[in-house]
Amino acid sequence: MNLLEISAGDTAWVLTSAALVLLMTPALAFFYGGMVRAKSVLNMLMMSVTSMGIVGVLWVLVGFSMSFGDSLGGIIGNPLQFAGLRGLMDPEAVVGTIPTLVFVGFQGAFAIIAVALISGAVADRMKFSAWAVFAAVWAVLVYFPAAHWVFAFDDTVSARGGFIANSIGAIDFAGGTAIHINAGAAALALCIVLGPRIGFRTNPMRPHNLTLVMLGAGMLWFGWFGFNAGSALGANGTAGVAWINTLAAAAAAMLGWLVVERIRDGHATSLGAASGIVAGLVGITPACAAVSPVGALGVGLLAGVGCAFAIGIKKRFGYDDSLDVVGVHLGGGLIGTLVIGFLADPASPTGAAGLFYGGGFSVLWAQILGAGAVLIYSFVVTFAIAKVLQRTMGLRTHAESETAGIDGVEHAETGYDLSVVGYSAYSVKHTIVVPSREGDRA
Repeated sequence: MNLLEISAGDTAWVLTSAALVLLMTPALAFFYGGMVRAKSVLNMLMMSVTSMGIVGVLWVLVGFSMSFGDSLGGIIGNPLQFAGLRGLMDPEAVVGTIPTLVFVGFQGAFAIIAVALISGAVADRMKFSAWAVFAAVWAVLVYFPAAHWVFAFDDTVSARGGFIANSIGAIDFAGGTAIHINAGAAALALCIVLGPRIGFRTNPMRPHNLTLVMLGAGMLWFGWFGFNAGSALGANGTAGVAWINTLAAAAAAMLGWLVVERIRDGHATSLGAASGIVAGLVGITPACAAVSPVGALGVGLLAGVGCAFAIGIKKRFGYDDSLDVVGVHLGGGLIGTLVIGFLADPASPTGAAGLFYGGGFSVLWAQILGAGAVLIYSFVVTFAIAKVLQRTMGLRTHAESETAGIDGVEHAETGYDLSVVGYSAYSVKHTIVVPSREGDRA
């Protein structure tokens, strides 16, 4: 290919989409940060923000090569082929109609948020140093291989790609398996090894700032248009379908979650609205180019209702998934991935036909195999990583630190300086003001 085959419009859209996806990680930090107690908000923000640094560096060094290099048995890309992104500044290095480095940036933002998603399951109690090491090891051993399986199609970046994309043929347009099922399964394994928070099931652990939660959810919805529509890798009709389906599914999921809350609990809450939005976005991610807009409403409704009930499973089984990563991302990812087997519309960009459109069981079977492979691999390897870290550097902060607040212990900071609240009206009124030498009032 040569430089003339690069489309300026497609390149601009994917660059914009990459920036939108990168914005999703700070959005996730706000979403998660508002849901924890005030004494843990900085730690929650830091877990997302530092994922940007850790995974960003790894992506340049070996991550892209492990994900999109020539496949070694369909399992992993050659880690040396594009190490340090060598050779990719060549003007003839293209993916479709965009420069390969634009594709590198887009996929790098995916890798970052996949790691950050896990942090919500371990809020309030994981040592920051342990999180940093876990994030790096998990990215290398779990995310990069899974991304290769799902996203590396033959003859796209390299001649040979991963086995889910090319042998199983599962449909995952924007990352329902590689990102959401992957992160959700990892979250389950990690919070099982880490154990529950002090006071879990006995003490109230309500969100400290629902304004932040709603801000984060809104930013996530905004960024998700880049996540899904950007995966078309061009400014084209496929991007348009993915965009509309992303809008439809999130809207339907929010309403579905609120209806469940109203019937079950007697109240429709802002936390429920925000959670429903995210559940719908998760559900439509793998299916956004495989279903019709009406089908997207169905996907969103199933995800919103299903995830509203799925978050209660932790109470039955006793694992402490602090911010419901398992219920929303594993649950929503499974719903969105498997429902393709029923609702895939042959008129959609993928062209697949689900059971409700006269197709056979082949699409559903491929979806089951793809989802199951990522789920099992992620859970098993994450469990092993967590056990090794637990026995070496330790995973959990001290009980006293957890009770007092992890922010002060791990970061020597607090999220909110409320010291001025203690001042009396008299002390404020009679504060001495010293004029500066220039005659201004200090």
